[in-house]
Amino acid sequence: MSQEDMNQQDEAARRHRAKMEKRKAVQDAEVASKPIAAKGLLMVHTGPGKGKSTAGFGLVLRALGHGWKVGVVQFGKGGWQSGERTMLERLGEARVSWHTLGEGFTWETQDRARDEAAARRAWDKARELMADPELRLLMLDELNIALRYDHLPLGEVIAALRGRRDDLHILVTGRNAKPELIAAADLVTEMTLVKHHFAAGVKAQQGIEF
Repeated sequence: MSQEDMNQQDEAARRHRAKMEKRKAVQDAEVASKPIAAKGLLMVHTGPGKGKSTAGFGLVLRALGHGWKVGVVQFGKGGWQSGERTMLERLGEARVSWHTLGEGFTWETQDRARDEAAARRAWDKARELMADPELRLLMLDELNIALRYDHLPLGEVIAALRGRRDDLHILVTGRNAKPELIAAADLVTEMTLVKHHFAAGVKAQQGIEF
């Protein structure tokens, strides 16, 4: 490499360092401007795209990696055994309190009274877990579906979620999140559908969908 090439590389490296120093200063100032060091968050994963619950279980794993106790309550979903349930239940009740209390989605049961009763059982369990002072993260999987079909009183649910204790994080998943829930949430992520293999005739597969 010629001296000229070496000089050009050195100059490029210098410009990069200068640019990153300015970027770091901006980022550090942004972080320093936030007055709240920690807060129990209400998080929502919604939208028509695949991955709402999947991303939620990634959050569950992250919390477990930090030694947190985690709760999972599944609304609507029936008793079939998913891969994430199998793995997380192996950690034991002391680490993961898992409760699948649905009887299948409403288009499967076709029985509104039964759906409402199942949603109430799941919500009662969720309230019980919210009262556990050792629990740090609670995932309410597909609660949005129960709210969409009015299987639970929306006002009651929103009030309880708003009234969570200061150090409890709650994640709600499912399509069609109610505007009231979105307004109450601290973090909302919408999964956008770009392309899905189901449209091409591929059924749900073990290890991918469940």
